[in-house]
Amino acid sequence: MDKLKQLGIILGITFGSEVLYRLLKLPVPASVYGLLILFAALQSGLLKPEKIEATGNFLLVAMPVFFIAPGVNLMNIFDQVQPILWQALVLIFISTIVVTVITGKVADFILRKELDK
Repeated sequence: MDKLKQLGIILGITFGSEVLYRLLKLPVPASVYGLLILFAALQSGLLKPEKIEATGNFLLVAMPVFFIAPGVNLMNIFDQVQPILWQALVLIFISTIVVTVITGKVADFILRKELDK
């Protein structure tokens, strides 16, 4: 029953993010709203991590399953993707490096701020 309650909390946040997406009409995906709602709830203490931890861990373990359908579809349209394959791979590689460096810099900045307190 506890996991069902945790799933209900996660689905409630997801539903709320969809409602925000449709009401605000901004070019921001509903998933980003959901992340912001979840972050705000966790930071404010409104939601304790233990309240969603088990279901969150299960969803993380199950996540690779959600990539099967897009992977199969990519194989189906490979002839359409092939002309731009190298450009796409270079772009993916560069953007991954940029995101990794920025994430590291932000984490380093936050850790230094915490140590200075």
